Amino acid sequence: MSNLSLVTTFILMGIPHAPALDTTLFGIFFVIYVLTVVGNLLILLVVRVDSHLHTPMYYFLTNLSFIDMWLSTVTVPKMLMTFVSPRGRAISFHSCVAQLYSFHFLGSTECFLYTVMSYDRYLAVSYPLRYTSMMSRKTCTLLATSTWLSGSLHSAVQTILTFRLPYCGPNQIQHYFCDAPPILKLACADTSANEMVIFVNIGVVALGCFLLIVLSYVSIVFSILKICTSEGRHRAFQICTSHCIVVLCFFVPCVFIYLRPGSKDAVDGVVAVFYTVLTPLLNPVVYTLRNKEVKKALLMLKSGSVFTQSK
Repeated sequence: MSNLSLVTTFILMGIPHAPALDTTLFGIFFVIYVLTVVGNLLILLVVRVDSHLHTPMYYFLTNLSFIDMWLSTVTVPKMLMTFVSPRGRAISFHSCVAQLYSFHFLGSTECFLYTVMSYDRYLAVSYPLRYTSMMSRKTCTLLATSTWLSGSLHSAVQTILTFRLPYCGPNQIQHYFCDAPPILKLACADTSANEMVIFVNIGVVALGCFLLIVLSYVSIVFSILKICTSEGRHRAFQICTSHCIVVLCFFVPCVFIYLRPGSKDAVDGVVAVFYTVLTPLLNPVVYTLRNKEVKKALLMLKSGSVFTQSK
């Protein structure tokens, strides 16, 4: 970190809105945050106690739920504070560093995890007879661990490069959390190298993962069309559609923000809501409402029969 940094506190300007909407927006985002945490905790609990869900797909889903729960926690509570009072907009320099690292760590890990999940669905649909041996417990653990380690390294590079620059003047961040693009605008030095790193390290990586996911699903579609029974095709499409919905809501805003040649503060703040607030909520909604196995497990959990089976 640069010793030239004189700014000790940043001011988060929050989502652009009329002051009269403070209470309304606080209520909306508070409800979304509570539903996100409860929903993802519920998925973690259901998969944990129901032995029928101890499969690679749900193993990766629990990782996704854990990430989404904390990704929302890293950004939303501070956003809520910006609606309460002007003092709630302040964030210390070191807290800003921690928030940026945590956000990119969880976000990039989720990006890599989506890619792994699409590969898992590809193997499940294309090689059903060999799927169990190909996606063994050891393989699943290795793939999941790789996503977490890659996310940690990816975020460390981004955080170090961002905060090695001097920040000696303006301290108002045009965003509701500490993200690299709006922070770099406050630096008292040339940021062209950093902007190129953001383009490659975030934008290109996200786009690369997205293209790999698209490739996986193109292969999956061809495999599904070869399935003889209509019931088998419907089940395969249902499982993959859930994943596609969440993937699109996560990747499209990311690519929009980090691969655009110009950055519009107001637009970026609104678009970022999709992958920091709405996507973590979509995970439990999509995977429960569109998944018969999870819905059945939830009903069993409600009746208490899941605990009886797990003993």
